[in-house]
Amino acid sequence: MVQSTVDRVHVGGSKPPSAPIKTRAAPRRRRVRPEKSHRSPSSAMAISKVWISLLLALAVVLSAPAARAEEAAAAEEAAAPEAVLTLHADNFDDAIAQHPFILVEFYAPWCGHCKSLAPEYEKAAQLLSKHDPAIVLAKVDANDEKNKPLAGKYEVQGFPTLKIFRNGGKSIQEYKGPREAEGIVEYLKKQVGPASKEIKAPEDATYLEDGKIHIVGVFTEFSGPEFTNFLEVAEKLRSDYDFGHTVHANHLPRGDAAVERPVVRLFKPFDELVVDSKDFDVSALEKFIDASSTPKVVIFDKNPDNHPYLLKFFQSNAPKAMLFLNFSTGPFESFKSAYYGAVEEFSGKDVKFLIGDIESSQGAFQYFGLKVDQAPLILIQDGDSKKFLKEHVEAGQIVAWLKDYFDGKLTPFRKSEPIPEANNEPVKVVVADNVHDVVFKSGKNVLIEFYAPWCGHCKKLAPILDEAAATLQSEEDVVIAKMDATENDVPGEFDVQGYPTLYFVTPSGKKVSYEGGRTADEIVDYIRKNKETAGQAAAATEKAAEPAATEPLKDEL
Repeated sequence: MVQSTVDRVHVGGSKPPSAPIKTRAAPRRRRVRPEKSHRSPSSAMAISKVWISLLLALAVVLSAPAARAEEAAAAEEAAAPEAVLTLHADNFDDAIAQHPFILVEFYAPWCGHCKSLAPEYEKAAQLLSKHDPAIVLAKVDANDEKNKPLAGKYEVQGFPTLKIFRNGGKSIQEYKGPREAEGIVEYLKKQVGPASKEIKAPEDATYLEDGKIHIVGVFTEFSGPEFTNFLEVAEKLRSDYDFGHTVHANHLPRGDAAVERPVVRLFKPFDELVVDSKDFDVSALEKFIDASSTPKVVIFDKNPDNHPYLLKFFQSNAPKAMLFLNFSTGPFESFKSAYYGAVEEFSGKDVKFLIGDIESSQGAFQYFGLKVDQAPLILIQDGDSKKFLKEHVEAGQIVAWLKDYFDGKLTPFRKSEPIPEANNEPVKVVVADNVHDVVFKSGKNVLIEFYAPWCGHCKKLAPILDEAAATLQSEEDVVIAKMDATENDVPGEFDVQGYPTLYFVTPSGKKVSYEGGRTADEIVDYIRKNKETAGQAAAATEKAAEPAATEPLKDEL
């Protein structure tokens, strides 16, 4: 799994990774504690002694004025009021309403990356306070109990999370800029300006060839529904892309003065380099930009330039086809040629394609439950989370296998641990291959926990569930079960967005998310209060099977 430069920790429980690649926006798949230096105390002390012994004499002679200056500067800085606004549940809404543009950081005091960001964030706030108009930076301690509802409201899933609020909170966008002061300043200056910049001369368009994705609207005039829709999309997507507009197509790289206007032209550093669209419907424009801004084939390797495309690939809800093999072996070129040919053949299908190097994509193997000895392999993850696998695939089989997928001829592949041979503990272990039998077909009331081994909240809950299960062991119509959601595919009947997630399922099939207390007594009381008896389950099942009542037919004269 690609290691993140900025890892983020989930709040309100631990959240499972949504994609098998770690980027700036992805959580670490382990319990995270407040970060500490990896240097041992004795090592740190030895280094200090060496420097002290070597520099003490020189420091006494030369550094006194500098030290006094530094002390004065530090004292002045400490005395200066904090430029970053401190927000909390009581003043958050007022602050958002008062400022037409405000950047808010949701942080936790123990988060190492938040601590690293803090001085840069404060420096940026001081610089931007002098901007005309002033650009406001604020922060919220999302670890504070009273502020956790705010974190939930704004979908804060990790630390630090930065969001841009515009127009009193009517528009909210993820901050996707740099994390050092100068970069923050430049990014926000662009964000506070127009969403789209007019290109008046060829020199205004030189940035379009900087190797990034840019979108330019070419119009006959800056009015009308097409221009209005273009600006609406630019405002909505300005955190992701740079937008421009012009009436002079010949000012653009590879521009043509005779181009039929209006048109939206997308510049990109891959595939066909330039692609146009004349559909100015807002939804159509968004889909065009989304589809065109990802390579036809995303490459999963160690090249950091590919990481933004990988993140976008795995975050997409579209079906995904992934070919994994060894990039350094001889057959790679023949596989690559066959795969790219298949991509062209199925270009009209709603599916995204990836080719991954085995060495670089071990995180994906773990996430999807794959093994290296199955490679070369091709895997499809459907939009409804079904997976289809062809292991030991040959280059000449790729097109036919993909055709079978599109024709609905393939059998889904399911990631599952082996069904336990012995399952004698109070809390029963279930896996993907037997979860339906235990939960939906056993005729029992089942409380099931979906957990991750690295999740601290799950570890705390484990002995509590054991105690509750032991208390209920004599009640044969009750089962408490658990599934490792990192090693097993979670059935589609359950929505698991964080760890631990618990559901209570009755014999009649009634399924509710468990939101009760987390003590053994509270869990036992909940189950006893909400469980169905055999008679109740039969009645509920019979009622569910009854046809819907219809009004009697009436004769009309």
